[in-house]
Amino acid sequence: MSRSRTTDFRLYLITDTALCGGFESLCRSVEAALDAGARAVQLREKGLPVREYLARAEKMRVLTQRYGARLFVNDRVDVAVAVDADGVHLGKTGIPPFAAKAVSRNLLVGASTHSVAEALCAEDEGADFITLGPIFATPSKAQYGEPIGLSVLRDTITAVSIPVYGIGGIKTQNAQEILETGASGIALISGILAASDARASTLEYLKLTGDDK
Repeated sequence: MSRSRTTDFRLYLITDTALCGGFESLCRSVEAALDAGARAVQLREKGLPVREYLARAEKMRVLTQRYGARLFVNDRVDVAVAVDADGVHLGKTGIPPFAAKAVSRNLLVGASTHSVAEALCAEDEGADFITLGPIFATPSKAQYGEPIGLSVLRDTITAVSIPVYGIGGIKTQNAQEILETGASGIALISGILAASDARASTLEYLKLTGDDK
């Protein structure tokens, strides 16, 4: 699979083991999403000991390679390099993008942002793409305060030259609003992983984003 410095996906699936009731169940849901056509997965395992994180990343790498999809590892550059992931996704308190690239120039680096200022900073520090949110209200992003809304998303897309993915509270009913701002795509957790049928839900989102071709 080509590792270009640009993103080639419109749907960015982010994992949450707790939401799925365990890692094996998560793997089944992720595989269903990949089978439907999802092309990018971020493994997000907060607070795990590094050896356990590595073991889970290895399993997720096998899955994503089977379907020709990109794998991003949240925060842990060492784990991303160890499993030959396509990229790493960094939080606000993690190492800056340029430091991740100093470890491995092969990594595609994403960054989580919550304002125009943070987006500009991430771009200046070398991020290849960003997620921005929460756009709408969602329990998983409650720690970041009130939703920032579509206007901040539009302002951010205008301000930066790297791809921007909206995140936070995105459902099939409002996904089109995100895409109409000019966003490169949408990032999802519960929209797929909390669905009764992860494959069917993924197909619906892929159709909305035009990524079902």
